[in-house]
Amino acid sequence: MSAKGREGNGAAGTGARPPRGPSGPGAGAADAVLVGFVRALRAAGVDASTERLYAFLRAVNVLRPGVRADVYWAGRATLCGGHDDLERYERVFAAYFGPVGEPARHPVRAAPPPRMRLVMRDAPAGARAPGESEPLGPPTSTLASSAEVLRHRDVGELDAAERAQLNRLLAAFALHGQTRRSARRRPARRGDVDPRRTVRELLRRGGEPARLRRHAPVRRPRRVVLLVDVSGSMAPYADALLRFAHAAVRGGRTEVFTIGTRLTRATRELSHRDPDLAMAALAAAVPDWRGGTRLGELLREFLNRWGQRGMARGAVVVLLSDGWERGDPELLGVQMRRLHGLAHQVIWANPRKARPGYAPLAAGMAAALPSVDVFVEGHSLAALERLAAVVRGAEADEVPVAFGKGAERA
Repeated sequence: MSAKGREGNGAAGTGARPPRGPSGPGAGAADAVLVGFVRALRAAGVDASTERLYAFLRAVNVLRPGVRADVYWAGRATLCGGHDDLERYERVFAAYFGPVGEPARHPVRAAPPPRMRLVMRDAPAGARAPGESEPLGPPTSTLASSAEVLRHRDVGELDAAERAQLNRLLAAFALHGQTRRSARRRPARRGDVDPRRTVRELLRRGGEPARLRRHAPVRRPRRVVLLVDVSGSMAPYADALLRFAHAAVRGGRTEVFTIGTRLTRATRELSHRDPDLAMAALAAAVPDWRGGTRLGELLREFLNRWGQRGMARGAVVVLLSDGWERGDPELLGVQMRRLHGLAHQVIWANPRKARPGYAPLAAGMAAALPSVDVFVEGHSLAALERLAAVVRGAEADEVPVAFGKGAERA
């Protein structure tokens, strides 16, 4: 085979390899911004697989990586697998890169409002001259995507503008529990033989041989129960965690309770479609904002009124708290063991866990950990994305830390 033929085969075989991004001083940062955008899509419920990510990066490389409209259409064409993904894609793109206007009809001709912190430049209105060289990537200054940097910032240290951007990203979240096999079955091409449908098919054919009909179990998502600490020690994180809970309620089969000095069921207040209206309704319904913490007593109340009757049975229960307990730590340990026996999985997200040198030395946290399946951080957007992945059923070897007897079930 000639050298030319060998080169042709090599070019054809590059489709399965990871894409080569734009060369230049900002190439690695450009890929990091785009990969962070794909992570945000996954957190919003878009099934953006690794293959789709590679296709997206290749498409952006072929087009103009520094032009927002090109990135928009490259992602829409490669990352959206169905009609349901389009609305999620629009929300995440607007929150991550800023409003795109109407990219489907014409190029962006007007500069965006100055209050928005865009991370990519708009497409030029005029056509490019023939032979004009394309930029290999966006300038280094535009690569510092505010959304990508924001993913790893501590929520308690954000200013007002950064919190507004964080709220837009949290509004695009989607939270679904692990799936379980239900007793119901559905027709399927593969699976066990369905005797009733098979016999009906034989009778319809007058006893002539017919193809065996099969069915498979229906898989349903488990209920997710969120217990959000709104005490004074959690004040810097409570708003972001409750907006995370709001996005979870919109996804369905999620119950939310606030815990402080009182236990308040907040699912109805968080069912508003608009996040700001939901937070306003929640503020009026929760009487113990920034108060003390009685985790053991309130967990016992939750189990006696709701959990023991079925809400916690087989569910994924998530506690979002720093573990500060003003009551009896032994009571908290007893109630955590009760919860562990009822729930399918118990997850504890602690915003303080990300601090250097952190150790679970608080009396409440130490008493609860033996009954916790997964102990994760909860201080940033990236940490909440990780929490959502664990709730969906991340593999045990991907879980950062497991404690106590719960580690055997994680």
